[in-house]
Amino acid sequence: MMRHYYKLTLTVSVGIIALILQFGFHQQLAAQLIITLWGSLMALSMLVEMIKTLRSGKYGVDLLAITAIVATLAVSEYWAGLVVLIMLTGGDSLEDYAAKRANTELKALLDNSPRTAHRLIDENLTDIAVEDATVGDQLVVKPGELVPVDGHLIQGTALFDESSLTGESKPVEKNIGDDVMSGAVNGDNAVTMVVDKLAIDSQYQQLVKLVKESESRPAKFVRLADRYAVPFTLVAYVIAGIAWVISGDPHRFAEVLVVASPCPLILAAPVALVSGMSRTSRNGIVVKTGDMLEKMSTAKTAAFDKTGTITSGQLAVNKIVPQADFTTDQILHLAASAEQNSSHILARSLVKYVSDAPLSPATSLEEVTGNGITATVDGYEVKVGKLKFVDPDTQHQSLAQTAIYVTINNVYAGYVTFIDNVRPEAADTLKALHAEGVKNVMMLTGDQQVIADNIAEKVGIDTVAADLLPADKIKHLKNVPAAERPVIMVGDGVNDAPPLAVADVGIAMGAHGSTAASESADVVILKDDLSRVVTAIQIAKDTMQVAKQAVWIGIAICTILMLIASTGIIPALFGAMLQEVVDTVSILWALRALRDRSGSNVKPVGSTETRQS
Repeated sequence: MMRHYYKLTLTVSVGIIALILQFGFHQQLAAQLIITLWGSLMALSMLVEMIKTLRSGKYGVDLLAITAIVATLAVSEYWAGLVVLIMLTGGDSLEDYAAKRANTELKALLDNSPRTAHRLIDENLTDIAVEDATVGDQLVVKPGELVPVDGHLIQGTALFDESSLTGESKPVEKNIGDDVMSGAVNGDNAVTMVVDKLAIDSQYQQLVKLVKESESRPAKFVRLADRYAVPFTLVAYVIAGIAWVISGDPHRFAEVLVVASPCPLILAAPVALVSGMSRTSRNGIVVKTGDMLEKMSTAKTAAFDKTGTITSGQLAVNKIVPQADFTTDQILHLAASAEQNSSHILARSLVKYVSDAPLSPATSLEEVTGNGITATVDGYEVKVGKLKFVDPDTQHQSLAQTAIYVTINNVYAGYVTFIDNVRPEAADTLKALHAEGVKNVMMLTGDQQVIADNIAEKVGIDTVAADLLPADKIKHLKNVPAAERPVIMVGDGVNDAPPLAVADVGIAMGAHGSTAASESADVVILKDDLSRVVTAIQIAKDTMQVAKQAVWIGIAICTILMLIASTGIIPALFGAMLQEVVDTVSILWALRALRDRSGSNVKPVGSTETRQS
């Protein structure tokens, strides 16, 4: 089918030619003929589309538009028919424009993709393509440059602008050990980073993929007007038929149907939905399809993973316990120096903990994946990792919590434990969810029941299910009764991908979450902020309210105009022009979905610590 703006251009061109023929050359019949032929062709095109819609099991209000065009042409009200055609094609073009405007924030990502990186080898810099950077490479990011791939800092401190990724306008300070995301802009100082992910798996490329996926699935927008299509169409035909019978004038039938043309009903919901999606993107949230807004607006249950979702997922040093003849500072310095170039989460947490103290160079590095690392630091042979790795013959027992163990010159020196902090905004987020109409807040976790219950009590979880495998989470989600749906699932890890796909709405914490989770989810939160779940629901509620208002405004105005037109005081041509006003009112009202709320219901509170097992 022709693109909408081509149809509009051709329709306007036909109108101009007809105007010249009738009023310039006084060829009224020629003008009528050209409009009638073009109108018939367009009506036939619309009929074909309507039949396709009917075959898919849906019913729309397009029949009214077709009837209005045919009726006006049949009673020689060809100028009114032309205005109806311009109205319909113009309305479709306006919908395209609104969709394009709504996606502006997302499209900006595509124009700003990192392309080169500065690889550091033996103090020498070499420019390489971003795609050539491998995990473990050291890269230098200069002031004003984009971070090429995901990684973490090993040298330097700088402010990074992450606004294009997270929507956060304030620059974020990054220190040694902190994660940096591809696409962020380095503000003031040159820094050295270690690559943690290939370019294709990095945050920026994942956002680009999400944008393309979001744009490739616009057809799921729900025409709210279609829910009222049958009664509205019947009312229009009844009013038009009665007017024709009472007056005995077929023109009256055409005059009523002209003002009953359903353009505002057809456009209102899609324009509101794309506007709502634009608003979510401005707030650091990618909604992949418009129908997810409708589901979020009526959500009754919200399920959360624990690690990385309710908690920060960023382990912090809790205790340093040295053995006799060793000191806390000695263990920290030697262990952190050995781990400074490792990408393991515990290594990075340890290095971050001592970021204010200088580290010593590590040589003879040997990292055994899943076990630990061996290195020479300041003349000492240092082993850091699992207990059986650092001291195979030890009589000590491994702790029932997250820890790393250290030996120095093959002598057991002590251990460091880690904790996972509850997100500071978690409690207020869950409270706000209840205020937004979510009746049941669940936590589905693979962690121990005691730890899960402790966290649930602190943040206000209604239902707790612990010691779960991913398959168990899916079972819990499927068992949510219909009265408590739609159900939202919020998670961030690889093991959350199946539950996210099963839930009515899957929301992934995408700032530091897994690629699998983001791909499985229907909604991706780009900023590492749990309160954005509430923001997404608030925007969804606002959007659906605006969409319904726009639809009902269109129905009300059309009904009033039909009743007036049935008396014969609105000529068909003038009625068609009035319908343009109705279009404008509906579209402008629907565009209100772009506007943000003046305030937020969620405010961060103090951090609460919990143990990670």
